[in-house]
Amino acid sequence: MRHSTRPGFIIGFHGCDQEVKDALICKGLPMKPSVKSYDWLGNGCYFWENNYERALEFAQNPPGKKVIKNPTVIGAVIDLQYCLDLLDTSFLKMVKNSFITIASTGDGIDGGLPENIAPGPSKDLLIRHLDCAVIENVHKDRIARNVKPFDSARGVFVEGEPLYPGSGFNEKNHIQICIRNPNCIKGFFDPLHEVPWPPENQQAPSYLLSSLAHN
Repeated sequence: MRHSTRPGFIIGFHGCDQEVKDALICKGLPMKPSVKSYDWLGNGCYFWENNYERALEFAQNPPGKKVIKNPTVIGAVIDLQYCLDLLDTSFLKMVKNSFITIASTGDGIDGGLPENIAPGPSKDLLIRHLDCAVIENVHKDRIARNVKPFDSARGVFVEGEPLYPGSGFNEKNHIQICIRNPNCIKGFFDPLHEVPWPPENQQAPSYLLSSLAHN
């Protein structure tokens, strides 16, 4: 696929406990990938693309019974490299074909086809056993055929309530990044807090005032 490699770097944010953040930034330990059967984009290390607020919200309100004592956010500079980008038509077709394969053959699936589930009162499919199985099958198939593996996966997700009546936008829409190849992560950083800009009572720089005085 001619345009399958994504150029340039992106910024991702990961919500976690302060202890995890210290281990990654201060101690230089590797990030542990998620290997849950319901990971939205398959197994790997997860980031919110350019979305600090959602990463913090996730850390402060983790799903299920998980408890994060000291919620915080870590930033990462990421090179997606060879990416299973689900904003790309060709890769969407690939994932669809993967579903057709496992639905017809049951390859690697015990007890029938898994399902995506909306837990409790939520309308959103937050438990994605089916999607995870389908995407993992994409990776499994590439290994079996000895073709280039994907380094990452990327998807856009519509989530939450509509922004307003009749809206096509939802409150929690976001893009997630799943990193399979740890070499895609070029570095971690501690995100800075925003400062007011422009400052109150802002004045023009002195060199500019001097220039204007001579005109």
